Amino acid sequence: MAELSTLARPYAKAVFSTALASKQLVEWSAMLAFSSTVVADKGMRALIDNPSVTQEQKAKLLLEVCEGKLSEQGQNLLSILAENKRLALLPQIAIQFDQLKAEQEKAVDVEIKTAFELKGEQEEKLAKALAAKLDRKINLSSKVDRSIIGGAVIRAGDLVIDASVRGKLAKLAEAIGS
Repeated sequence: MAELSTLARPYAKAVFSTALASKQLVEWSAMLAFSSTVVADKGMRALIDNPSVTQEQKAKLLLEVCEGKLSEQGQNLLSILAENKRLALLPQIAIQFDQLKAEQEKAVDVEIKTAFELKGEQEEKLAKALAAKLDRKINLSSKVDRSIIGGAVIRAGDLVIDASVRGKLAKLAEAIGS
């Protein structure tokens, strides 16, 4: 997986700088999300991986499928990726682009897992506290996971805060075992 991300990085950075310069971050994010979904489709993957289909044919077919969803620059990106045999990188390019976009907007996606559903005011308090701690705008999504017994597990990018009962029991077991 590291190889794909390494190969995708220059494309993601180039697309990001183009989108930033033209103030079209949202539009590019949508175009990349759509085209990466198309490329990730099983049927399309089979076509992309088929050596008997030329790169030009792959690009043409992909552009037909994405018709109306891509700007002229978006179409150029797909053509360049096809020409360089890099269409499979589109999902990774989209991920890296969205990371750069979130960094630019000083925003972070936060996922919180709790044993019980949070009330609206609880989510708001948590989002405010995290926004203050991380100095970022928070895009909060919550999920219920009864296996954590109580407390919460919060994931914000690389940061993981495990304040769950299950996590504390695991630490206790580890401490007793050592």
